[in-house]
Amino acid sequence: MPKTSARLLALLSLLQARRDWPGAELAARLDISARTVRRDVDRLRELGYPIAAFKGPDGGYRLDAGSKLPPLLFDDDQAVALAVALQTAAATGSGLGDAAARALVTLRQVLPTRLRHRIDMLRVTVVAAPDTRPAQVDSQVLMPVGAAIHAREELRFDHTPAGASAPTQDDAPVNRRRVQPHHLVARGSRWYLLAWDLDRDDWRTFRVDRISPRTPTGPRFAPRELPGGDVAAFITSRFRGSDGPADWPCRGEAILDLPAASVAPYAPEGLVEELGPERCRLVLGSWSWIGLASAIGRFDADVHGVRPAELREAFAQLARSSPAAAAAGPVPPAFGAT
Repeated sequence: MPKTSARLLALLSLLQARRDWPGAELAARLDISARTVRRDVDRLRELGYPIAAFKGPDGGYRLDAGSKLPPLLFDDDQAVALAVALQTAAATGSGLGDAAARALVTLRQVLPTRLRHRIDMLRVTVVAAPDTRPAQVDSQVLMPVGAAIHAREELRFDHTPAGASAPTQDDAPVNRRRVQPHHLVARGSRWYLLAWDLDRDDWRTFRVDRISPRTPTGPRFAPRELPGGDVAAFITSRFRGSDGPADWPCRGEAILDLPAASVAPYAPEGLVEELGPERCRLVLGSWSWIGLASAIGRFDADVHGVRPAELREAFAQLARSSPAAAAAGPVPPAFGAT
């Protein structure tokens, strides 16, 4: 029979895994008697865990929510995931930032040495983006990438191109890459690796969910200076199609015959100025003038006061191409459609 402390932790882990546990099933899983299960449940209650007993043909136990926070139990992966989430929340600048930073310090103090070392290797830069979904990433990829950044070791990995199958599938097309990893970045619902690509002799960003790290890692390297020195600004500029400042390469404004409240939710990275009950000025950026004109035109409203001249020419170019598109006739049915 396991020692009492180990048995209690195993029992608590099972109770956290699902809502209801028949007493006989708990006893079988832990290889102890039903009487020992009852005694261990009482010990956990004394520690503050609100464990309720339920009656029925089988009878059993349920871990309920309590009025105070008892000691928590996490496995290694859960502890790492919690630390990553806290670090990300602390970097967002939200109202929970300070509380998340304090919680991360508290968690680190109670982590075993092996986990504390893994957490200390992981440093994340958070870039604000319109997408508010949590960033998705596999810890089995995140941790070795973070370790290579911390150790300043060259990283070799297979990278699955966009639109291809997942990197874990044998038939997925992959590109072999060799980089000097510098930063992990959480942007919107994605994680990215910012690295110096040794084969392309330039800075590159890679989606972490498309990376399959290879072992062993390469030799150590001296970190390069990132252009501008600001990770968030550099990543933002790259996503906006620019190698310079973080602002969009094309930026303009227009007056729309729409209420500001109708425009603002659909222009999260723009500036919307109310000019009256049914008019507003929209200042917006894009990677091209045609793209900017299209973004403004999607509001389906009369447009005035377009600036600068490059944006006016983009609107004119769209107007010239629209009659040709309309004259092309109806869209043919898809192949095989009836």
